[in-house]
Amino acid sequence: MDDPATDENATPPPWFEWAMGKTPKSRIVDVDGCPIHYLMWVSPDAGSDGLLFIHGGGAHAHWWSFIAPFFAENRPVAAIDLSGMGDSGHRTGDYGSPVHIPEIAAVIDDAPLGAHPVVVGHSFGGYMTMSYAANNGVNLSGVVIVDAAIRPGTEDRDAPRAAYDRPKRYYPDKETIVGRYRLMPEQPNNHPFLLDHVAEHSVREESAGWTWKFDIAARGAAHFQEPLSEYVRNMPCRKALIYGDESYFMTPEVLAHMKTLFGPNDPVIAIPAAHHHLTMDQPLAFVIALRTILSGWDL
Repeated sequence: MDDPATDENATPPPWFEWAMGKTPKSRIVDVDGCPIHYLMWVSPDAGSDGLLFIHGGGAHAHWWSFIAPFFAENRPVAAIDLSGMGDSGHRTGDYGSPVHIPEIAAVIDDAPLGAHPVVVGHSFGGYMTMSYAANNGVNLSGVVIVDAAIRPGTEDRDAPRAAYDRPKRYYPDKETIVGRYRLMPEQPNNHPFLLDHVAEHSVREESAGWTWKFDIAARGAAHFQEPLSEYVRNMPCRKALIYGDESYFMTPEVLAHMKTLFGPNDPVIAIPAAHHHLTMDQPLAFVIALRTILSGWDL
């Protein structure tokens, strides 16, 4: 079902141009001495409780900037850069949920996103969403976990997926490094304009040349030592799962296990022809799926 990229789908469509025309505010909040950057979309008709998007590992808030405007017409919407990623500061100590949970709370409060927002997290951001909701779920309207796989039993704890440990390379100019940008895990690139967009916001210039924005230490695997299954099973708020039907991580065994963590009234939605980075594969299908979930929650 995946067609190779063509000149037609390399050209940004009207919906993307519309979304990019909804320029967010760029804001900073200090969390334990670290500047945390986030993007904020607010319309004049926005209600009180909003929506927070959390990106995947090594990614950034602009992964959501072509998704968020579809939800900002009647609610405040924000997208965070977790510390060590995007335009947020880097930390000298350990990363992981102990530092990211306060960052999420600070952005919810600073935005402000209201007393009972919805948190949506993709991949690594999904794990941080699980951790946040386990501790703060009573103050949420719900959470949506996006292609963040939990393996059955103790597989994640005993044999966690490898953390990113490659040394950061430097490139002579922006054009070269942007051209080197790749999705991890790799998947078909049917919308080059989306890849170009996230790549543009993934790099920065330092004294040694152009490099990636993320701190290597921020891409660890400590969250796999947490009881993620119990976090989801006992979540004190509404919950939903959206995943790519062709995701590398959402194997039949993983899906069978994760479905036991959700109740009969908890939405579990597969996006057809979508891989792990499903907003890159099927952005409008993702928007429809998330809108459907929020509508079912009367939000």
